Amino acid sequence: MSGYGIMIKAVFFDFYNTLVRFWPPVEMIQMAVCREVGLTVTLEGVRSGYVLADVYFNSENARLALADRSREARDDFFSNYETIILKGAGIEASPQLALSIWKLTGLIPKNFTLFHDTLPTLVELHKSGYLVGLLSNVNQELDPLLHELGMEPYIDVSITSKEVGAQKPDPPIFLEALDRLGLQPYEALHVGDQYQSDVLGAKGVGITPVLLDREGRQDGEMDCSRITGLDQVTMILQTLISSGG
Repeated sequence: MSGYGIMIKAVFFDFYNTLVRFWPPVEMIQMAVCREVGLTVTLEGVRSGYVLADVYFNSENARLALADRSREARDDFFSNYETIILKGAGIEASPQLALSIWKLTGLIPKNFTLFHDTLPTLVELHKSGYLVGLLSNVNQELDPLLHELGMEPYIDVSITSKEVGAQKPDPPIFLEALDRLGLQPYEALHVGDQYQSDVLGAKGVGITPVLLDREGRQDGEMDCSRITGLDQVTMILQTLISSGG
């Protein structure tokens, strides 16, 4: 292999909030809806709320996937999710108001867009000879979207929870990626923005995890490498080489 890599042969990535985000940004949509219902929130407050709410989302989704819940249970889930967002922004809301706000945010059209460091990182990994995988808990087919976003040429394997019938952090989605690429766990790195689903999921099968913390909001000691941008992935790979893999 040219460039980097002795032990690590593949880098796996989470999808949402790692490689892509929504446009318009969900924070701006949230602020617009709050204004419509007479609530005053700040961008920083909403961002803080989403950080907390996304932890709840991943924890609850790992416990029981949203797709497997009844309509009423999903409404309860998103009422709680929105309540956490609003609380982070300094607003106490009833479950009914929270659910109403959440449903209003869903009426505003949005698309996926790449983070500024996504394509440069994928291109560099591809040129350096690494295999690249995409592991996502989304309940949809991703290949058309990867083509639309220009990611397709740089993704060697793309696996979703819909395809394998299991959500990160459960092992199947990680093990399927390893199997398709013919790799052992110690030959792969996994990068994602959620500690429970990405870090613990990767560690659970022996893959080296890296936590992506774009906003620098993760406090305290971590039991894995932490980066604030995808441009730091190659630095992690070089560090692993210098330390013997």
